[in-house]
Amino acid sequence: MMIDSFLLALSWLDRTLGVIERVIIAGCILVMALLMSVHVVGQALFDEGIPGTYEVVKMLIVVLTFVGLGYAARHAGHIRMSAIYEQLNGKSRKSLQMIICLGTAALMFYFAWKSGQYVFDIQERGRVSASLQVPMWLVYLSLPAGFGMAGIQYMLTFARNAVSPGIWRSFNEKETYEAVPLAAGRVDDQDGQR
Repeated sequence: MMIDSFLLALSWLDRTLGVIERVIIAGCILVMALLMSVHVVGQALFDEGIPGTYEVVKMLIVVLTFVGLGYAARHAGHIRMSAIYEQLNGKSRKSLQMIICLGTAALMFYFAWKSGQYVFDIQERGRVSASLQVPMWLVYLSLPAGFGMAGIQYMLTFARNAVSPGIWRSFNEKETYEAVPLAAGRVDDQDGQR
């Protein structure tokens, strides 16, 4: 019963972060598409686009990149180096998955801390964008936020693996990969050659 309550609380956290990430990612993409479309139309009709468009788009790409970290971790869409991992099974595979989650979470939280210090330094220096004079620390807040959300996702995956049976690639995605047995009639390449 206590484990169910724990998983329910973690599930709520996961869903809440998911909504935040989706809103930020969708908002950035929509604003980028709208800005670029209006800019192109303005150039075609009036030989002049919207000033500062490229600057805003560059800022939005920074936000998308770092908020996308948590999104990728949530959907197990991150790059995986799995040569050793795939050779294991059972408890050793699950243990390695948990170690990877803890290590990656620690790294993400460290990056969040260091990027937070960077944001603080930029804010103290009063750095602003070239044409629009937007305070750059506002843009770079996405770094510690994105690293922090990714760290939370890896901790959620660790917790799911710690209390649930099976191996979980993310909080909501159970690993379904199973080793393919080598059979005598196995086809080695796409041309059907053995």
